[in-house]
Amino acid sequence: MKLNSIFRTLLLATALASPMSALAEDLVIATKAGPASMDPHFTATSANAEATKQVFDTLLKSSNNLQVEPLLATEWKAIDDTTWEFKLRKGVKFHDGSDFTAEDVKFSIERIPNVTGPNPTTVYVRRVAGIEIVDPYTIRIKTAGPAPTLPNDFVRLFVVSHRAAANYSTKETSAEGFNSGKATIGTGPYKFVSWAPTQDLVLEKFDGYWGGVQPWDKVVRKEIPNDAARVAQLLAGQVDLISKIPATDLANVEQNSALKVVKNPSAFIPYLEFDFRETTPQVWDNTGKKVSKNPFLDPRVREAFDLALDRETIIEFALEGMGVPATQLVTPSVFGYNENIPQPVYDVDRARKLMADAGYPDGFKVTLAYANDRMPTELGPTIAQLLAAIDVKVEVQGVPATVFNPAKTRGEYSLYLASWATLTGESNYTLSALMHTNDPKKSQGAFNVRGYSNPKMDELIEAAADEMDEVKRKALLEEANMLVATERPDLPLAINVSAWGMKADKITYDPRADEDTVAMDAHPVK
Repeated sequence: MKLNSIFRTLLLATALASPMSALAEDLVIATKAGPASMDPHFTATSANAEATKQVFDTLLKSSNNLQVEPLLATEWKAIDDTTWEFKLRKGVKFHDGSDFTAEDVKFSIERIPNVTGPNPTTVYVRRVAGIEIVDPYTIRIKTAGPAPTLPNDFVRLFVVSHRAAANYSTKETSAEGFNSGKATIGTGPYKFVSWAPTQDLVLEKFDGYWGGVQPWDKVVRKEIPNDAARVAQLLAGQVDLISKIPATDLANVEQNSALKVVKNPSAFIPYLEFDFRETTPQVWDNTGKKVSKNPFLDPRVREAFDLALDRETIIEFALEGMGVPATQLVTPSVFGYNENIPQPVYDVDRARKLMADAGYPDGFKVTLAYANDRMPTELGPTIAQLLAAIDVKVEVQGVPATVFNPAKTRGEYSLYLASWATLTGESNYTLSALMHTNDPKKSQGAFNVRGYSNPKMDELIEAAADEMDEVKRKALLEEANMLVATERPDLPLAINVSAWGMKADKITYDPRADEDTVAMDAHPVK
């Protein structure tokens, strides 16, 4: 901790001595994480969507408070229980000058299963059974059963050009086409200029944008995972806008008269996830011998972990005060949030008794994995310290997201940290992705790669997915959220609070609940 503090202080001191830069007509943004690919269909991670949404429009959009609004589709309605009709915006041009039509929407939906990688984007089109083009600006989507939340899912349906992407629509070819710019041709407000993994993403405004010309001639997005370095760049005037200011640096930014800070409650919830397979790869007894049975299959062990994780300590030390306790995997504004789920209780004595009753009076050893360039630096170590109180010896393993996500998908972890946001504003998005049994045939459980399966949970999720009556659907989702709270396949830790810093004389910024930091929400000071 002291070394981190010293490092931060040195960086800030260096930053304050550096000259100001960045031209007024340009916008330089520093973010904690960058994209894994410029193909918007490659992965559903927020970092990827945040970067690509400036180049590619989605069919619908979520407002800054996650309400569904028109974008490339101007109107939508359910024709019957299994058919949705979308009216498309006319006069929209791709960056190469070609017209946007229903062909591009159809192509984009059909392309996703062929190119998606880790954290698959198939979650957004899982209900689609057929596509009918009525005319160039009307498209009908047939669904596999009733699909009341299809418009919510389509806020993450990025539309690519069927012409530009035609030769880059397999897993083997998509990176070549989209990372080089050959296929990176969207209808969004900014055109792709250049990008390479971990390097700057450079964009330029699209004068033919249907939504009006943007104020920034050029946008440069810098990927700076280190919080202190990102803050230092802002203090030095080398960037105009940064996201995810840690609480320890808020005062430095707020007290600088040249800067200002905007805070906003987030939709993101960091959580602890358990492996549910009979044998698990990273749990050992106290002699160092691998256990023969997965302890996390015992609900008493999961409850013990829940009781041992003091949320207030986690928020104070790991999140540096930038959060509030979470009772479930969705935030209060999300459809299906259950107000009757109580706040987590901190009770080490009861946790120790549960561990003893489960046959682990002296605990065990386990590796806790997480993406160290996505999660707060101190979250893993804080959880390790709290679990030590019930004799669980935790080895913290932080690795880059490019390593963590594929390893998680391969099932290499027993216990890991992740973060999730209900980006569609509807609980079934989260429940179907994380809690339903992994079932590719039903396109359910796309992110459930650890073997969790509960027939009752599946029944509730599937019933809610088919229920067109909002009152009945809400009740089903509330019951499913309660089941997560009582069975504890995941342990929600907190609801994040996010902070952005910016040059006070240059930018005003509209914060988003999904934490996306995009040029479209940055406005020049008048």
